[in-house]
Amino acid sequence: MSEQPSTSPRVAIVTGGSRGIGRESAERLAREGCAVVVNYAGNAAEADKAVAAIAEAGGQAVAFRADVAEEAEVAALFDLAEKTFGGVDVVVHAAGVMTLAPLADLDLDALDRMHRTNIRGTFVVDQQAARRLRTGGAIINFSSSVLALALPGYTAYAATKGAVEAMTLILARELRGRDVTVNAVAPGPTATALFLDGKDEETIARMAAQPPLERLGTPEDIASVVAFLAGPSGRWVNGQVLRANGGIA
Repeated sequence: MSEQPSTSPRVAIVTGGSRGIGRESAERLAREGCAVVVNYAGNAAEADKAVAAIAEAGGQAVAFRADVAEEAEVAALFDLAEKTFGGVDVVVHAAGVMTLAPLADLDLDALDRMHRTNIRGTFVVDQQAARRLRTGGAIINFSSSVLALALPGYTAYAATKGAVEAMTLILARELRGRDVTVNAVAPGPTATALFLDGKDEETIARMAAQPPLERLGTPEDIASVVAFLAGPSGRWVNGQVLRANGGIA
């Protein structure tokens, strides 16, 4: 960690920070003492709620809209973090999209949208992070446990997350000598809007029963893993994919 005054907090950027796992991660990092930039794509009202919740708990946060696949917008996101809080120490790239359909039926526009957000977005965010993070920093990407589960209907989404894992492991090696860790979290079925949307109760119940712990994950479960990787206890974990899924795979 770079030398900073004791009154200066670590600074975290959380993409997709207005909802779900991203929002819970932003609030958890704020409780751990980070100043947080909550990135969002379109839902300003939810991003403002996340900032307000952090402020009410005594933390520091601002919201900033940026398309994670646009280089100039992501650069502006990092500029804001540096100008507002003095630098960037942690990047949690939680933004992502998912469309489910068998490979034979998936609309190619949906494939392109997932590719743009999940693959190009990870590349663009990680590129800025690799250039700008201070010594002692942490980059945390998001994969998915569907890679191991190989569930029908997830072909395109799982393919994008396979690319995220490849980028994560290679970037960790490319940052040799920087004292910056790069890891990915791969949640299993987690009770977020992204997961629950379009699934009937029977499907949700069946998936909740699959892990040995016999429940869906929660955003709080995943945020705890993020906080571990972002904090001092996780410094020796690098170039890894942590499958936070209750033992489902």
